[in-house]
Amino acid sequence: MKNHFDGKLDGMTVSIWGLSFKPETDDVRDAPSLTLIRSLLDAGVTVRTYDPAAIREAQRVLGDVVYYANDIYDAALNADALIVPTEWKEFRLPNWEVLKKIMHRLVVIDGRNIYNGSELASLGFAYHGIGQK
Repeated sequence: MKNHFDGKLDGMTVSIWGLSFKPETDDVRDAPSLTLIRSLLDAGVTVRTYDPAAIREAQRVLGDVVYYANDIYDAALNADALIVPTEWKEFRLPNWEVLKKIMHRLVVIDGRNIYNGSELASLGFAYHGIGQK
């Protein structure tokens, strides 16, 4: 995120899909998403989150410092970037055309490398797969 936006994150909105430590669980203990969220909040970012199972547990840990969305599209509304730190099945095939209409900027940071970067680039998204060149 810092590299893509030249370190200027203050005032941005970021969507985080996946709060749990791993998919198919509500366990947020040591979840990378929590560290990520805290870093983003410290940088002045507004965070919108969604997780199919871990929202209650995340609320218990984070409180009300983030927005807890009803679904992936609600979480992505007006986002400057989308970050996917947990690989839930329902995140694999989002409707990219809908996301293009509702996101403020088309930036995807794929922490699990579940998306095809070339495909997203052809749709107008800036794609960053963690650990990819």
